[in-house]
Amino acid sequence: MRTEQPKMIYLKDYQVPEYLIDETHLTFELFEDHSLVHAQLVMRRNPAAGSGLPPLVLDGQQLELLSVALDDRELSAADYQLSDSHLTLQPTAASFVVDSSVRIHPERNTALEGLYKSGGMFCTQCEAEGFRKITYYLDRPDVMSKFTTTLSAEQHSYPVLLSNGNPIASGSEEGGRHWATWEDPFMKPAYLFALVAGDLWCVEDSFTTMSNREVALRIYVEPENIDKCQHAMDSLKKSMKWDEEVYGREYDLDIFMIVAVNDFNMGAMENKGLNIFNSSCVLARAETATDAAHQRVEAVVAHEYFHNWSGNRVTCRDWFQLSLKEGFTVFRDAEFSADMHSRTVKRIEDVAYLRTHQFAEDAGPMAHPVRPDAFMEISNFYTLTVYEKGSEVVRMIRTLVGAEGFRKGSDLYFARHDGQAVTCDDFIRAMEEANGIDLSQFKRWYSQAGTPRLAVSEHYDAAARTYSLSFQQSCPPSPGQGDKLPFVIPVELGLISAQGQALALRLQGEAQAGATSRVFAIDQAEQVLTFVDIAEQPLPSLLRGFSAPVKLSFPYSRDQLMFLMQHDSDGFNRWEAGQQLSVQVLQELIGQHQRGEPQVLDQRLVTALRSVLADEQLDQAMVAEMLSLPGEAYLTEISAVADVEAIHAAREFARQQLSAALFDLLWVRYQANRELSRGTAYIAEAEHFARRSLQNIALSYLMLSGKAEVLAACLEQFESADNMTERLTALAVLVNSPFEAEKAAALASFADFFKDNPLVMDQWFSVQAACALPGALQRVEQLMQHPAFTLKNPNKVRALIGAFAGQNLQGFHQADGSGYRFLADQVIVLNALNPQIASRLLAPLTRWGKYDGARQQLMKAELQRILASGELSSDVFEVVSKSLVG
Repeated sequence: MRTEQPKMIYLKDYQVPEYLIDETHLTFELFEDHSLVHAQLVMRRNPAAGSGLPPLVLDGQQLELLSVALDDRELSAADYQLSDSHLTLQPTAASFVVDSSVRIHPERNTALEGLYKSGGMFCTQCEAEGFRKITYYLDRPDVMSKFTTTLSAEQHSYPVLLSNGNPIASGSEEGGRHWATWEDPFMKPAYLFALVAGDLWCVEDSFTTMSNREVALRIYVEPENIDKCQHAMDSLKKSMKWDEEVYGREYDLDIFMIVAVNDFNMGAMENKGLNIFNSSCVLARAETATDAAHQRVEAVVAHEYFHNWSGNRVTCRDWFQLSLKEGFTVFRDAEFSADMHSRTVKRIEDVAYLRTHQFAEDAGPMAHPVRPDAFMEISNFYTLTVYEKGSEVVRMIRTLVGAEGFRKGSDLYFARHDGQAVTCDDFIRAMEEANGIDLSQFKRWYSQAGTPRLAVSEHYDAAARTYSLSFQQSCPPSPGQGDKLPFVIPVELGLISAQGQALALRLQGEAQAGATSRVFAIDQAEQVLTFVDIAEQPLPSLLRGFSAPVKLSFPYSRDQLMFLMQHDSDGFNRWEAGQQLSVQVLQELIGQHQRGEPQVLDQRLVTALRSVLADEQLDQAMVAEMLSLPGEAYLTEISAVADVEAIHAAREFARQQLSAALFDLLWVRYQANRELSRGTAYIAEAEHFARRSLQNIALSYLMLSGKAEVLAACLEQFESADNMTERLTALAVLVNSPFEAEKAAALASFADFFKDNPLVMDQWFSVQAACALPGALQRVEQLMQHPAFTLKNPNKVRALIGAFAGQNLQGFHQADGSGYRFLADQVIVLNALNPQIASRLLAPLTRWGKYDGARQQLMKAELQRILASGELSSDVFEVVSKSLVG
């Protein structure tokens, strides 16, 4: 058991590096049972750090030091100090060269950090602190260097040798080996270093930049996946064009490469010129990848490409500034996806995810600001707060300054800081100076944790023809932060007349009326907006487009919500009105279940959804979103104390009632879209995604009827579909149905057909893990014995264990605590294999505060058991210890 807490690192303690590395020359000799790494570092004293020559302390972990030299003088053991984490030398001049050689073991590296083997391929993952597992180095993002890398390996097994930058030389060696040298002309920190060696095929294309430079594009995959790359290549070219048009950002190297890797802790990594991707974020073909997977590939390819500027050319000074690159780039990729598809549907999807998952993180023991104050293990801060909430912070800036002002600010930011490692303050400063505004109060979004609450009330004065909205903002305490100061909350709003017309908005004191939809900055704890010339009591449409990541409350009646669903000109708020109506109805059903009363569904929800379903002019993707009831996870998040059984029972009852009441309309919509699917080749485009999304949600409702004709339609779709979207939905519907024989046959035939496709088998695992029917844990335990499952592959762990604990709330939160014991068991095993995955898997246990007293005790007991299980990684120790304090 750990007896000492790992070292806490604080933002306030940041100091510039004592030394800088101008040039990094690396040579890798790759062998099957070990690898040798020879590093030459051309270094100098950092003039910003002061005078004198303090000791040089290089980071290094799990390295076997073979030799070290200072300015060509080989050092003896008496000339340096060596520990498990550092190599300390004493320079004798302000400029000097350090040469070192180490032995490492990529073939044993199950943590997938640094240099490791995935199948028959060598690859790297250096963000955040993986480079120190490759060689001794100043492994921090504010030390930037020009890298030249030479790789040597056996040619037959590893014909492809890749690294960052441009290839400059290659050749053969004795004994069947060969070598290649790559040079990156741009300064970069070690976390952006990459290396790949393997037997890979590639899809090639090219892109002509706005300055008429020809860039070679290559996607490298294992031979069996060569037919699954075209969508990623198309997505890359779209991304490059979009970034030029929207941000004026042009690619800067002669070649851009993507490599697909099966074993990867993250989605992808933006290493300069050589992006390494989890294969799930590259490989996409209609028969093996769903529409959601196609959209994810497009978004992740865009995200990592956009990092070339927002993360690589301008990088982070320190890891506390992680959202500087990630929040900004998530915003950029979200805008890209919105432009490629439906802007409203994209916003709905992003907000639903944020409110269900990031709001829960904000309310739990691991809550932290977008720019954290401290951490034990930086890997634990690749969080929804840093990424998704960070993106919302950037979006609010764009909302406040407008699209043109935001472009001016980003142009200034890139021009001023190109080639530098900077902070969130530098980003804000560029936005301020480009737009002549003061964002000092706005910066509280970076420093204050938690989700603000915005309560709104109204008052109409008929005699004065004025309408007032009163805003009260607050933010609950979070770990280490009690009282919060007011945020700047941009609220976009409109007013709608009783006839459904949008009203022009003129504040008291303004000379003339403005637009019918305006943004107002709510920056005080209490603030009133009074509108004049309002002839009748209006209905407010608040927080349009979800203009700020807050919890909004306004006393809408159910009739008013139905009115907004029909008349609001803001597509997001039409959906939001439907969600609020559904929440009110579901919470009423939850209360009925808890009191043992007969459950009765408010027919206004049926009427509203019937209207949506019957509207053939409405975007089909929007119809599908509006038919989707709030999920159990979201209902848990908005509950003071979540009643797992009541939430599940209420939601299932509502779905059954809606299925019966809307059957005819659902059946017509389903049959029409399925007929189009049968007669149309698969296309990964918005209109086709929309059609299939409505078709599939209709099928999920229809199957609740238990009718023979629906079962037959489901089986037909499963057996005849030419794409994974329709086939997997049919399988999921069957798995959640009472048709045991058909379910078993479908699962068996699916597994037999796709047994050689790991990514498809991941979906097969997830469908079963997420099934809320009785016996969920037993099914998951059995599936862990399946030949296609292994704890050593992060995708498999996420697909089975993660899906069970994170998506199957009914199964995971069994009253006997068996789900908690199971998860704790897996975390203990994974702690030794892959600490990053182990710590991320813990999230459901950390949210014990949402549940009843008995479940709280069971969950905390499992956290205590993990803590007492032995020597914990810093990743797992930090999450467990903070969760128990919370």
